[in-house]
Amino acid sequence: MNKHYLQSQIKSSGTTYLLWFFFGFHYAYLGKWGLQILYWITFGGFFIWAIIDLFTLSGRIANHNALIFQQIDEIEKRDRDAEQARNLAMLLAAKGN
Repeated sequence: MNKHYLQSQIKSSGTTYLLWFFFGFHYAYLGKWGLQILYWITFGGFFIWAIIDLFTLSGRIANHNALIFQQIDEIEKRDRDAEQARNLAMLLAAKGN
């Protein structure tokens, strides 16, 4: 995955709560279309699910963003390792001459 693409996938808690309040569209925003359709069909779990979401959305956003941050860290580590390997190869090549 591309680091810039992953950064664009980081979600905002403010946007998520606005989508929850106005449209009930918060699961789609987080990329969970199956839950979103179920949420709409059951009218937010007869509004019980909607109330529970009010208190659990921040945790869902944190989990979503944590996975993205982990992937970004892995990409950055791989890039750093590749840069160190290139630098070492250049140093060894220069030393060999």
